[in-house]
Amino acid sequence: MRIRETFSSRLGFILLSAGCAIGLGNVWRFPYVTGKCGGAFFLFTYLGMLLLIGLPILIIEFSIGRGSGLSMGKAMRKLSPSYSFWHHFGPISIIGSYLLMMFYVPITGWIFSYCLQMMSGSLFSLSTAEVSQCFTDMLKDPLSMYGWTALSVIIGFSICAAGLRNGIERVVKILMIVLLGIMILLMMRALFLPGAGEALKFYLAPNWEQVQKIGIGTLLSEAMNQAFFTLSIGIGSMLIFGSYLNKTQTLTGEASLVVGLDTLIALIAGAIIFPVCFSFGVQPDAGPSLLFITLPNMFREMNGGLFWGSAFFICMLFAALTTVIAVFENIVSYCIDVFQWSRTKSTVCNALLMLILVLPCILGFNVWSGFEPLGSGTNIMDLEDFCISNNILPGGALLLVLFCTSRKGWGFHNFIREADTGRGPKFPSFLRPYLSSVLPFLILFLIFQGYMRYFS
Repeated sequence: MRIRETFSSRLGFILLSAGCAIGLGNVWRFPYVTGKCGGAFFLFTYLGMLLLIGLPILIIEFSIGRGSGLSMGKAMRKLSPSYSFWHHFGPISIIGSYLLMMFYVPITGWIFSYCLQMMSGSLFSLSTAEVSQCFTDMLKDPLSMYGWTALSVIIGFSICAAGLRNGIERVVKILMIVLLGIMILLMMRALFLPGAGEALKFYLAPNWEQVQKIGIGTLLSEAMNQAFFTLSIGIGSMLIFGSYLNKTQTLTGEASLVVGLDTLIALIAGAIIFPVCFSFGVQPDAGPSLLFITLPNMFREMNGGLFWGSAFFICMLFAALTTVIAVFENIVSYCIDVFQWSRTKSTVCNALLMLILVLPCILGFNVWSGFEPLGSGTNIMDLEDFCISNNILPGGALLLVLFCTSRKGWGFHNFIREADTGRGPKFPSFLRPYLSSVLPFLILFLIFQGYMRYFS
């Protein structure tokens, strides 16, 4: 029987879990949505949704992981041995992890490319139109895209191959500390740009007129979506870190620290993005164009732009890599638990498979660009994103909530006992009716809303 590794420190667990949650969405979506949805009105609504949706599900994932000491592939089988109904849902974890990485790793490859171009100064010799064309040319070149993607795959799985303490925890600690340090430095520079005050007012001040413009429904919907998807919950990528955790601290306290750090990074990202864009009279976009077209042009015009642009893309690379490493570890651990593979075999086999499965996303921008699966203007990446974001992530979260509240699953009392083991704040037991009745309907609403957004 294998002895399961545990984290060497509490800080390692917090930083690794936060690293999984902190990703590109914190940069290219959160600031834009905050400004669009009324500044402080959105922030307070978002924080409320984090408490109502994100935090409880994160505690549930940590509890199942620590209670079983296994990945999602076998956790429910161990915790509810007499009810085979739950045993069939373990594969959601590896399917969801692969689907997420099939488009997330190519984006990480884009950032690798831009990081080196920014550091070498080659982007600074281009005109505004040429910067835009540079991104278009990159998407049209499948060999170049695949090379950068393969580099991301090899780095991510190599770190996982070294194990939890010697590889993943040690590397992600460094990445996260450097990430936070660089972001604070960038924020301090951004706050002294011309127009920074106006930018922060748009970003953080209450703007009721903007809320009236978009509607209360959109405000609630956007806050709910951001709260749910920012934490990468639903596919067991957080559950696996719970399985490596000792029982010295309660999971409500640990999950609260992870949520707090994720939110802090998102807020700092906004304090960087908005002043930079406002200083040059550019509306911040949501999506890849912000990172790969808008911001490179802005840094090119800024004093010391080569340094600040390089620092920014190093930040983005670290944010992307921490998520990639964390989800890769979920995949590796799944195969170790379910198929009884060694870590080396699991790492090598999954790396080879990942190198194949990223191809559809890459080819969808060039060779297969005529395939528009979700309507005009869409591509294979959009299809993969839709499958994971609107189906597997919320569907997996729904199953985990029901598993922890149903008498035919693990049961609420077992969940509470595990969550409250250790020092720190306890989970409010009076929330049982909310977890068993209200939260599942909120998740179903997210699924329905996602379909409406795509197909209405």
